[in-house]
Amino acid sequence: MAYQARHIEPRLRTLAQRFPVVVLAGARQSGKSTLLAHLFGKRARTFVFDPVSDVGNARRDPELFVLHNPPPLILDEVQHAPELLPALKRAVDQRPGQHGQYYLTGSQQFQVLARAQESLAGRALLCDLLPMSRGELLDQQPAGLVQALFGPRPVRDAAGLLRRLQRAPRPQAEPGLYERLFRGGYPGLLRFKTAEVPAWFDSYVRTYIERDVRTLRDLNDPHQFSRFMRLLAALTAQEINASQLGREIGVTPRTATQWLQTLIGSYMVVALDSYAGNTVKRLSGRAKVHVVDLGLACHLLAISSASALQDHPGLGHLFESYVVTEVLKQLSGLSVRPVAWHWRTAAGAEVDLLLERDGVFFPIEIKLTARPTARDASGIRSFVDTYPRLRIGPGIVVHGGNELFLVDERTVAVPVDLV
Repeated sequence: MAYQARHIEPRLRTLAQRFPVVVLAGARQSGKSTLLAHLFGKRARTFVFDPVSDVGNARRDPELFVLHNPPPLILDEVQHAPELLPALKRAVDQRPGQHGQYYLTGSQQFQVLARAQESLAGRALLCDLLPMSRGELLDQQPAGLVQALFGPRPVRDAAGLLRRLQRAPRPQAEPGLYERLFRGGYPGLLRFKTAEVPAWFDSYVRTYIERDVRTLRDLNDPHQFSRFMRLLAALTAQEINASQLGREIGVTPRTATQWLQTLIGSYMVVALDSYAGNTVKRLSGRAKVHVVDLGLACHLLAISSASALQDHPGLGHLFESYVVTEVLKQLSGLSVRPVAWHWRTAAGAEVDLLLERDGVFFPIEIKLTARPTARDASGIRSFVDTYPRLRIGPGIVVHGGNELFLVDERTVAVPVDLV
């Protein structure tokens, strides 16, 4: 199967020319190993670590491993050999000014990020790799909403954003929306027929729980954890309370919080904090969770096909999570990523996704409708009215139709195929 390019490639090449260590973290099967092999595999040897065998005696004698395996090296799933990190630090310090020495991957954010930052502070830079975006699956360069908002020239108003998006190319042929949601974006599914997708995800979930979760938590009841995953899938694109989630399946609030942190740390879900006008309030609001891959969400919800998804009662929330995660995937390729929140008032006014960069806020509403109206932009107007002193860029309503147009003087309706 031909290699599918990833949009983060230019950034990784640049970082490899600036830092001695690059850490690429992401979910199991998100394509980390394939990406690094494609970029650096011709000149770097690869070691793949696992929790059972001590590859190259890296855990037992990390200094000897580093001594007899000079860089450049690709060290895959390095969370299974954390003893290596101090030895890598010492090796890097012995070669000052030499970039691109070690390329590390890991599928557990907490372990990889915390230990790498502690042991390799100032020497390593970490990048996240989510499952493939729509543009990557179609083998097309990014040219949609994120590029229009955060490209070389800033967008100042809705009319300017509309003109920029009108020039963006649209794909000529691609799977329908429900097919895209049902299959998800894991690279391993590219060679599978749609009918084989459920079996792939069944194996994926089992492997994830047995190999990843058990190394992060003392998991006594895998069945309960599976139920917890299914519950989160049912609540995707909604505000959550970990204590309430625990009560739903009969586990303690502490266990539910730890399990949620595990899913976030292993890139299964992402949590958007609630935005408020000051830092204290911003951190005290409820987070909204999104399952990172919609194919996984469909599997956890026992949705059997793309046509069954079309009639599912949770389709609106699944569509929202799809759009949010598509945006987040594209943001990962930027050198300076915007901060992402959601916004909701006690009265129910809300903005599904709020991006901020350079002091400018971009409110995004997500509606599964063919042609949004001014009513669908009411949350954006509420946000503008609530914060009159903020610098607020054009509002955006991402929708399920095909038309690109102005909803009002400050809001653009953007079809999902331009995200």
